[in-house]
Amino acid sequence: MNASGSRLSHRKQQVWVYVIAGLFVCDFALCGYIPSQQRLASLRRTQAGQKQTIQMAAAQSAELPGLERRLRGMEKAVTGFDLRVPADRALGTFLQQISGIMTDCRLTEQVVLPGKEVKTDDLNCVPLHVACKGILTDFFGFFRKVQSLDRLVRIEKVVMENDSDLTGRISLQVEAVIFEQSAKYRKTNGPAEAPSAGGVNRGA
Repeated sequence: MNASGSRLSHRKQQVWVYVIAGLFVCDFALCGYIPSQQRLASLRRTQAGQKQTIQMAAAQSAELPGLERRLRGMEKAVTGFDLRVPADRALGTFLQQISGIMTDCRLTEQVVLPGKEVKTDDLNCVPLHVACKGILTDFFGFFRKVQSLDRLVRIEKVVMENDSDLTGRISLQVEAVIFEQSAKYRKTNGPAEAPSAGGVNRGA
């Protein structure tokens, strides 16, 4: 009986050892190993994200000089825009300028007709129809002088047709647009300064 009780007691001790060992293993797995692996994976993801951020920053810093050059170019392009777009139409003065240029370029049968004004928030657009006759070299001179005006002029369409009598003269039809500041724009930004004489218009 004593031997049987001793074996039973020994088995109980072994069971308890296994149970305690199992608890230690579970505690290590649940409280140590698994959280450590999760933290390690999180650190690896963070490291990969930081590496990608550094690479993106390096690529963007390489593009920065080009972006600065583009910004300077845009600032240069818009410099004086308000000076080339007047706060009032001054349409009569402009039409006289166009007529004078056509006369200086020896263009005949002159027609200069303004169309219906189109209004937007910042700009009002006045379409122009210009027609005349002359030779090709005189037309080139006409366009160069129009480009040299202080006022911004946008050429929309140009049509040239040879004279049916084959005299060497050409009929010219031009659709153009001139601009003025809208009342809303003037109220927000204030009036523009008057343009200096002989300013160059590069917007045609």
